[in-house]
Amino acid sequence: MIVIGLTGPTGAGKSTVRELFASYGVPGIDADAVYHELISPPSACLDELTRIFGKSILLPDGTLDRKTLGKKVFSNEQARAMLNAVSHRHVMEEIRRRIAEWKKKGVAAAVLDAPQLFEAGAEKDCTAVVAVLANRNARFSRVSARDGLSKEEILARMDAQLQEDFFRSNADYVLENNSSPEDLIPSVENILKSLQIPFTPRTNQSTEIL
Repeated sequence: MIVIGLTGPTGAGKSTVRELFASYGVPGIDADAVYHELISPPSACLDELTRIFGKSILLPDGTLDRKTLGKKVFSNEQARAMLNAVSHRHVMEEIRRRIAEWKKKGVAAAVLDAPQLFEAGAEKDCTAVVAVLANRNARFSRVSARDGLSKEEILARMDAQLQEDFFRSNADYVLENNSSPEDLIPSVENILKSLQIPFTPRTNQSTEIL
């Protein structure tokens, strides 16, 4: 089974690319969505995080206060490492279980959309890695519209992540997402061709993958 690892910095547009692959019949797993499912009480993952960071990360109803946890980790490298160690382990266990189920059902290819693909060591589970990149202004605008965070919070998150040079050096394919989703279609089709994943083309354009 072919597993396409999809990654990149916040605001680059990974979800858009995952949806494009899905439109060609390649299903995707959203690692962030898996994480959110796994921290819904009752939750072994949430219990472990509470033991590490304290009950202050919980809302009155017992669910995770993501903003409080974010403030604890995004400016503290050691705290961020502890969060990642717990969350990556739980998330990857669930992702591997789902991929194994798809493989048993005969699914030929799937996309693993994981912002922290490399940090979790998940690139080892992938046939190829696709990095989605965009310029800093575009990313800032998208995150601001999506998450409603302050300027300082957005910049802290952007700066805490792996930077563009890392993704360019470690990905098998790089998609530049600075305009419309339609502009990504030729590059997505080229990736499908390169990995020999059957699909029905939407365009006769030939665009080199950057």
